[in-house]
Amino acid sequence: MRDAVVFLGVATHDTIVLVDHYPGPDERVVVQALETAGGGPAATAAVACVRLGVRASFVGSVGADAEGARIIADLTAEGVDAQGVSTVEGRSGASVVIVDAARATRAICNRPAGVPQLNDAALRLLTRADWVHVDQLGWQALTAHRDELPATLRVSVDAGNPIPGFAASGVALYVPTIAALRAGYGDRSPEDLLHAAIDDGVHTVVATDGSRGSWGLERGGEIAYAPAASGLPIRSTLGAGDVFHGALLSQVVRGVPLADALVYANHVAAASCGALDGRSGIPTHAEVAAALGSPQEDR
Repeated sequence: MRDAVVFLGVATHDTIVLVDHYPGPDERVVVQALETAGGGPAATAAVACVRLGVRASFVGSVGADAEGARIIADLTAEGVDAQGVSTVEGRSGASVVIVDAARATRAICNRPAGVPQLNDAALRLLTRADWVHVDQLGWQALTAHRDELPATLRVSVDAGNPIPGFAASGVALYVPTIAALRAGYGDRSPEDLLHAAIDDGVHTVVATDGSRGSWGLERGGEIAYAPAASGLPIRSTLGAGDVFHGALLSQVVRGVPLADALVYANHVAAASCGALDGRSGIPTHAEVAAALGSPQEDR
């Protein structure tokens, strides 16, 4: 059976600590909580998509270490197809995340993962997929193998981080932040920034702006806007953007109109912030539909 979406890119093993305040130089603080969890933009988006009821695979690389084994086990436990994950020499990507309870902000100390190496299983998954969603390293892997993949493969891009060599033309779904769009197109309104991305050859662009909500535009369509979800508890915003991407793709493959998909993805991302890590707070599709008073459980 083919998966609707293949997520290609970074997977990490994270240690997250919650503290009253960021430590100063040579300061020792006692943590309120300490957790370990899977992370990484593409991997967390894959978990969100599956949690929301859409079949998905993750393609990437991990090191031949205990963290790599844990990354694969965590993905598999969530129902993500991990047969396209390759084990390579070296260490897995990992992060230590310090969450400031007073300000609900976080600092990330990262051991970077390398560009994903695609094994035969990964290429088969990509060949059968309806969509591939890539983060900044996934884009590099996809570009290196683009000639081996169907021309009809629809590409979704998480552009919240800089992507060396990125070309927007032909991208089916482009998902940057408003800050990333302004870095490329100047200090313009969200509406003007969306039109600039469409003019560069993107079919659909969705831009997020934290507590200010999200905007979307399809080629030939009208601007859609959804305010950020309110009234939900926030413990940590770690992974919220990645969760948004997985939630958005889950709606896109269901054929949900863009304006409704933005409302849905905003709610899912906000709900995930109730947990310290980036994954355990992701709701199910039924929970989101009930919270929004939506008929989407039938889709």
